[in-house]
Amino acid sequence: MSTETGDDSRTRETGHGEDDGRAAGARRAARRDAAVRAAVAQGLLGPDHPLVALLDVTGIRESAAELREAFAAVTPSGTPVLHAFAVKATPLVPVLRLLHTEGIGAEVASPGELALARAAGVPPERTVLDSPAKTPAELREALALGIAVNADNPQELARIDALMAESPARPAGLRSPLGIRVNPQVGGGTIEALSTATATSKFGVALRDEGAREWVVRAYLDRPWLTRLHTHTGSQGIALPLMARGVAETYALAEEINRRAGRQQVDTVDIGGGLPVDFTSDTAGPTYTRYARLLKETVPGLFDGRYGLVTEFGRSLLAKHGTVVARVEYAKSAGGRAVAVTHAGVQVAARTVYTPAAWPLRIAAYDAAGQPKTGPAVMQDVAGPACFAGDLLAREIPLPLLEQNDYVAALDTGAYAFAHHYGYNSLPRPAVHGFTAHHVNRADGTDHVGGTDRTNRTGGPGPGVAFALVRPAQTAEEIVAESGGAHLDALIP
Repeated sequence: MSTETGDDSRTRETGHGEDDGRAAGARRAARRDAAVRAAVAQGLLGPDHPLVALLDVTGIRESAAELREAFAAVTPSGTPVLHAFAVKATPLVPVLRLLHTEGIGAEVASPGELALARAAGVPPERTVLDSPAKTPAELREALALGIAVNADNPQELARIDALMAESPARPAGLRSPLGIRVNPQVGGGTIEALSTATATSKFGVALRDEGAREWVVRAYLDRPWLTRLHTHTGSQGIALPLMARGVAETYALAEEINRRAGRQQVDTVDIGGGLPVDFTSDTAGPTYTRYARLLKETVPGLFDGRYGLVTEFGRSLLAKHGTVVARVEYAKSAGGRAVAVTHAGVQVAARTVYTPAAWPLRIAAYDAAGQPKTGPAVMQDVAGPACFAGDLLAREIPLPLLEQNDYVAALDTGAYAFAHHYGYNSLPRPAVHGFTAHHVNRADGTDHVGGTDRTNRTGGPGPGVAFALVRPAQTAEEIVAESGGAHLDALIP
């Protein structure tokens, strides 16, 4: 799926430089191929384990480093910058822990996400709470912990006022940075559901509505403890210039508030996240480097050292580093078209199955040994296991003819896919494993010091690949328990 519009059609840059995107993509693909082979060799994939999700630890670390470096390059030394990962993108505790060790905080939008971030060891001062429906209890907990809060609307701000009044130590003893989320109403992108700066978006205070801008300014002037301003234009399908325009509108509002306050009251601008992902190739783009440079060109005053920054990227940090691999249980044909029936479908890729035009996935084919499959391309469907006709990962795609016991891999599924299990047909959640492919650099995935297999931490053979369990596969007993099994007779008089 191409996410490029307008200015996005320029050549992408990836990795730590501007012209090594293809090489970085080739390395990522080589690590993935090595991991699939090793997963089959070690029995993580097979007749009794027909579905597994894989996370590329090296790739995640590289994305985190590129994000940090991109914004460090456009801000003066000493500028406070918090990169808070949008937990909703991949809500797995080991992932949050890994990102925390890489200098990335957490943006949470529910009590559950906050619990995950805390379990991962993310400290309150590196956590941001965003949600359009925060309860009094959520706000009270955030203020008690010192977590940053962005109020979504006037009624929520009134709740915060009441909580502030409950404690005689506040606002003098306030530890939580507080702000208001605004909707600059600059327009939407190609995916309406992910466009959060439209005229009627449910998020934030709509700045262009009559009287809204003045209300926001007055809210800050009346509350000296409001020191942040937050915006988020959208994510997938949003062109970079539109994202930058939303930030520019918010910066202008911060300047107005500070001018009217006669001091630097707003000291931090939370620019949200939303960097789109290219799902059409292994090349990552657009990059953080390009986006950070565009922001500095568009809003130079935001990068002159007077303001701290908060970012909330999610999909762009994880999507390219996740792969779902499924066994082909049966290969058949219907109406002259080949159909591979696999164990990956709506339960691990709900967006793709229900809205395939907006969320098509790349599919890679592997043979029964986990080797990349070769042969003439044949138009075929890749079907999932759910009992409805539309459960298809891909329709009419050209692949080497898939056969029984082969494997298919749904690529770029590290965010908003297998970590968000959909329990159709009570299908179990798959196991998730992180992997590190040591010394795998060549395009064919072989080890650059000789291509020999090595022993990994799970004790089996593999081409320099070590696996670590992130989340175990769900058992039938757990499915029963989650479905009220302990309350068998609850509905019987």
